[in-house]
Amino acid sequence: MSDKPDPRDPQSATEPEGPSPTTHEAPDTGSLTPDDGLGETSSPSADELVAELAAAKDQLLRTLADMENLRRRTEREVDDAKRYAVTTFARDLLEVADSLNRAIRTVPAEVRGDGGWADNFVTGVEMTERALLTVFEKHKMQRVSPTKGEKFDHQRHQAMFEVPTAELAPGQIAEVMADGYVIADRLLRPAMVGVAKAPQATTRPDAVDETA
Repeated sequence: MSDKPDPRDPQSATEPEGPSPTTHEAPDTGSLTPDDGLGETSSPSADELVAELAAAKDQLLRTLADMENLRRRTEREVDDAKRYAVTTFARDLLEVADSLNRAIRTVPAEVRGDGGWADNFVTGVEMTERALLTVFEKHKMQRVSPTKGEKFDHQRHQAMFEVPTAELAPGQIAEVMADGYVIADRLLRPAMVGVAKAPQATTRPDAVDETA
């Protein structure tokens, strides 16, 4: 008999060589439900939306108010810069104005109007002073010229000394040393004045003490 296997015999068929095929099993999902980590987030309530809207509106109003304050402050600073830009230069020119005014006041009265060279010279100085004051007015500068007997104003006058006198009430201007100046609504230099005060009471040397 031949040892060759009979192909017709199912038991005599040999198994194919090589690794056996691997079977893939589906993973065990357990009790996973659609709500486990996959649920929808809750929507904000109407009250929350109203509160957020009110907060945003308040923030917007605050920002608009800050911007308006910044605009006004910038306009004010620009206006001040334009109005007072010549303050330092104008203060330096006050000495020139004072010198011209002192020169005019020191001219003797008999020289004025005589038609001589001195009178013509004084007229030229006066014209120069008026021209300077015109330039001052062009730049919103005005002279503060107090008069004798005027009440002392601490906002425009500077007391340099006191004058004992019975002719004026205490606190009135007794003497003017130099005029003051203002630029726009700001004091550039106060007028320098002497202020009256009540004189001290004096006793007569021959007065008799009647209480003795």
